[in-house]
Amino acid sequence: MDSSRWQYSDCAGLLGRGNCWKIRYSSSINGTHFLRTRSVLPDAGLNNQTARLDIVPYTGDNPLYRHGGVCRKDGELFLRHQDGTPFFWLADTWWMGLTTRLSFPEDFHTLAEDRRQKGFSVIQIVAGLYPDMLPFDERGKNEGGFPWNQDFSEINPRYFDMADRKILSLVEHGLAPCIVGSWGFFMKFAGKDVLKKHWDYLIARWGALPVIWCAAGEANMTFYDEQISLEEHLRQSRHDWNDMVCYIRSRDSFHRLLTIHPTSYGHEQVEDDTLLDLDMLQTGHSGVPSLVPTMQMIRKSVSRRKLPVIDSEVCYEGICGSSYADVQRYAFLSCVFLGACGHTYGANGIWQLNDRNCPYGVSPHGAQWGTTPWQEAYQLPGSRQIGYIKQYLTRFDWWRFEQHPEWVEQPCSLENLDGHFAMGIPREVRLLFKPHFGGDFWGEVLLKEIEPDVRYRAERMNPITGEVTDLGKVTPDAEGNFRMPRIDAFQDWVYALVRTE
Repeated sequence: MDSSRWQYSDCAGLLGRGNCWKIRYSSSINGTHFLRTRSVLPDAGLNNQTARLDIVPYTGDNPLYRHGGVCRKDGELFLRHQDGTPFFWLADTWWMGLTTRLSFPEDFHTLAEDRRQKGFSVIQIVAGLYPDMLPFDERGKNEGGFPWNQDFSEINPRYFDMADRKILSLVEHGLAPCIVGSWGFFMKFAGKDVLKKHWDYLIARWGALPVIWCAAGEANMTFYDEQISLEEHLRQSRHDWNDMVCYIRSRDSFHRLLTIHPTSYGHEQVEDDTLLDLDMLQTGHSGVPSLVPTMQMIRKSVSRRKLPVIDSEVCYEGICGSSYADVQRYAFLSCVFLGACGHTYGANGIWQLNDRNCPYGVSPHGAQWGTTPWQEAYQLPGSRQIGYIKQYLTRFDWWRFEQHPEWVEQPCSLENLDGHFAMGIPREVRLLFKPHFGGDFWGEVLLKEIEPDVRYRAERMNPITGEVTDLGKVTPDAEGNFRMPRIDAFQDWVYALVRTE
C-alpha cells in the first residue's frame, strides 16, 4: 500500500489510502444501523459495500459520550451537548499539542488527565499548520513528519495517523478537541484550494468524533514581517475566510459547532457572522493593563446578543513573566459575570510546548515569549483556581444567569478596575464577584434590591482554595439591602445568596 496517496469521499468520515478505506461513523440513535457505500471512483470495489452496526446505550461517565458533542441550539447564547445538557466551556490552549514537543502517550496523557481532573472541557489545538513559525519549521513535525509535503501538493497521512491517536485521547479524557484548521497566514502560504483539501481531510478523519471546528487561528493576521496595505488585506482576508467557513459547513455532514479564532473579534473575521456558532475573542497579553480592554470587548460582543461569546485567548499565565493567578481569576470571573458562556485559559510554556530539554526558542519576530517548560507550566496555580471557580459556578443553573449590576453597591464601571460584579436569577440565586483589584477593601459589600418575600442564605467561596463557607441567614433591611460580613483575608471572593425554603 502506498501510504503517500490519500483520497476523500463525499460521505463524511470515509477516508482512503492506497487500497485501504476506513469509515468513521457515529450516531446518537440506539439500535441497528445499516451501511451501503456508493462510489464514483474508478475502483468498482468501493461501490455497493454493505455493513450492519448495532449501537447500544453508553453507560460510562465520559460527558462527550454520555451527552454528545457540543452544539448551539435555537439561537441560545450558551452551548449545549447534543442531548440538550448545558455545556460550560473551560478550555486550555495547546496550539502545538500534535507535534513531538509533547510526547505520546506518557506526556500527552499526563497533561490531559490533569486538565480533566481540574474540570476543563475543551482543548484548543492546531491541525498541523501552526502559528509562531514558518511552514516546515522543524518544530512543527510530529512522529510522522509534516502534514503536507513542501509544495503543498500532497497530504502526509503518516502525520495524521499520529495526530489521530492524540485527538482520540482527548475525547477519551472527556475533553472536546477544538480543532483549528490552520493559522490565518496559511491562506497566503498554502492558498485557498489547499486549505479546502486540508479541511476535507480533517472532516473525513475527525468529523464523526465530538469535535469543535475552528476555521483558522488569528484569521485576519498577516505574517509577522509582512508589509502590505492593511485595509486591502482585511477586505480580502474576510472574504477568503467567509468562503472557507461556507465550505466547511457544506462538507461537514455532522454539523459540528463552527467558530473562528480572531485577532480581536471573531465576528469581524468574516463577512457574514451568521455562519458562526460561537464568537471567539482575543483581548490581549499585557497582564493587568489588558483587563479593562478585555471587559469592554466582552461587553461589546455580548451586547450584540447574536452569538455565544468566549474569550478564546487572553493573558497566558506566565507570559513575559506576568499574568499569574490573580490575573487569571479576574479575567475568567469578569468575563463570565459579563455574559460569556465560559472561558479559555492558556499558560506560557503549554501553548508552544516548551520542554525542559528542548525549549521552543525564538518566534519569527526574533524574540521569545518565555522559557517556562510545560512540565512546570501545567502546575501553575491559575489553572487549578479557575477549575475551582468552574466547579462552583456549575453547581447552579449558570446558563440562566443574567447580569445584574444594580444588585450591588459600587458595580465595576468597566472603565477601570473599580468595583464589583453581580449576576444570577431573580428570586433564586444571586452571585457576587468581589475582586481584590478595585473591590471594596474590607469586603463589607452591600447587596441591594433583595426581594422581601424570598428567604436566602449566604455563602462565600474562596477561589484560591475552592473552600465554601456558610454565612448563614440573610436578613435584609427595610430597603432590601444586606451587607456582607467583613472578610478575613484580602483577596478575591465569590459570594452567593441561595434561596431556601
